[in-house]
Amino acid sequence: MSPVLHTRRDGTTRPARHRAVQPPAVAGLTLVWLALWGDVTPLLLVGGVLVAVMVCLVFPLPPLHLSFRVRPLALVALVGRFIVDVVRASVEVSSVVLRRRQVSNAVVAVDLESSSDLMMTLVASMLSLVPGSVVVEARRSTHTLFLHVIDVRDEEAVERFRQEALALEQRLLRAFPARATGQEEAS
Repeated sequence: MSPVLHTRRDGTTRPARHRAVQPPAVAGLTLVWLALWGDVTPLLLVGGVLVAVMVCLVFPLPPLHLSFRVRPLALVALVGRFIVDVVRASVEVSSVVLRRRQVSNAVVAVDLESSSDLMMTLVASMLSLVPGSVVVEARRSTHTLFLHVIDVRDEEAVERFRQEALALEQRLLRAFPARATGQEEAS
């Protein structure tokens, strides 16, 4: 694998270096640490930062480029709709289990519109958290998610699920639009 090159102001290039300890990664890992402990104390906070720094040094990540903004109203709408989807799906899965009838399942391919790996991860995570579906494969090269979905009786139900997944992606794109840096623009 060839090294990543950084172009200097004078036009010469040199191998790019990146910091192993990146503040966004340390912050995220510290939040995970606090969530695992289920409490926030000064000792846990300091311990979480130390563990996060150690993890970043032992397992260095490529540079994180978070090139999106947050739209608060769209984020509230996203979270509200997500809660409604979880409750609705929980009721549907419960009714499927209690009816004790033959259930037909399907693996549904969803071709995402966004080419962002972060967006693909967010869509996959949120779809997996809704009862009744789980991501079984994610193809980064084509930005396609394959989801196992329960109680899919016909092609119409498959298409309905696919449209719901794409609608979730659109809500995420509205809540976290890309910055205008020449990268993917949110519609």
